[in-house]
Amino acid sequence: MVVIIPKKIGNFCFLKQWQKPGKIIIKCMAKIRLIHKFEDIISVDNLLLAWKEFIKGKKNKIDVQEFEFRLMDNILSLHQDLSDNTYKHGGYQAFKICDPKPRDIHKATVRDRLLHRAVYRILYPFFDKTFISDSYSCRINKGTHRAINRFRNFGNKVSKNNTITCWILKCDIRKFFASVNHEILLNILREYIPDERIIWLLKEIIYSFNTTSNIGLPLGNLTSQLFANIYLNKLDQFVRRELRAKFYVRYSDDFVIFSQNKKWLKEIVFQIGNFLKDKLKLNLHPNKVSIKTLNSGQDFLGWVNFSNHRVLRTSTKKRMFRRAKENSIPSTLSSYFGLLSHGNTDKIKREIIMRGIF
Repeated sequence: MVVIIPKKIGNFCFLKQWQKPGKIIIKCMAKIRLIHKFEDIISVDNLLLAWKEFIKGKKNKIDVQEFEFRLMDNILSLHQDLSDNTYKHGGYQAFKICDPKPRDIHKATVRDRLLHRAVYRILYPFFDKTFISDSYSCRINKGTHRAINRFRNFGNKVSKNNTITCWILKCDIRKFFASVNHEILLNILREYIPDERIIWLLKEIIYSFNTTSNIGLPLGNLTSQLFANIYLNKLDQFVRRELRAKFYVRYSDDFVIFSQNKKWLKEIVFQIGNFLKDKLKLNLHPNKVSIKTLNSGQDFLGWVNFSNHRVLRTSTKKRMFRRAKENSIPSTLSSYFGLLSHGNTDKIKREIIMRGIF
């Protein structure tokens, strides 16, 4: 007799089917879908909660103060426009920063940023459960420090505590945020979101910005962080499921794969490149793809990582000294010493003190 038992694992519904004693076949049936409705996002309650989160650290900003002066009027007006499907996303204020390379930042109006927060409050908890555990950018309880600790953990596992050569493939996606295809992103969102009014709203946000025709996400939108992880989750699933790369870590558009087999890493570079190009309309940066041994040191997230230690990248060190001179206050000292605590940096700490920067 065949017994079929439905079971929910993560974000997928599965069937466990016993055909023979001791043999189990598991088949994926369907992805789970977002149960929240459009009304949950645009409700006055959600907008007010979003405002409380949004305003943190921004109370001294002129545009925020102006919006807050007529807060309930502004929130009710936004709610009404959304309810009537007459909402239109505003424009952006553009400026540049160096972090460390020049980046174009686009800042939306307070009204639109409040909406971004309201959308994020509903969508993030759902989509975060669909991501692999080793995606570390812009996620709660993740971040760069956990990513580089995972790097060390994988290095120890693959090298069997430095008794076997461990090879590391490192890749970078070229101009990622400026290259995100709007239509592909919307199609991915539709896989999870059945409510067409939510899709309409997300489309309004996504299409409010583009670098060329219907391409690009603005650095500066809270929703861009979430959309980026949703977009690259396709890559994460491909690497884990199709390539069966167990030792894989991604932070934003940078990722590494560990293996004892250098030949296999060389082969999958082309498979990854083809997947990105064919499925996501993205490209690997040709000058930022490398395969190195763990013992020779692999650059990842501002650190050069070795088997049993890590040192600060030279460019990161220079940037830290420059910024420390520009802003030599105790809180900056604490921030940088916190960063330095994650690596072998006693020499740099002494240098900071001897230079009398603080």
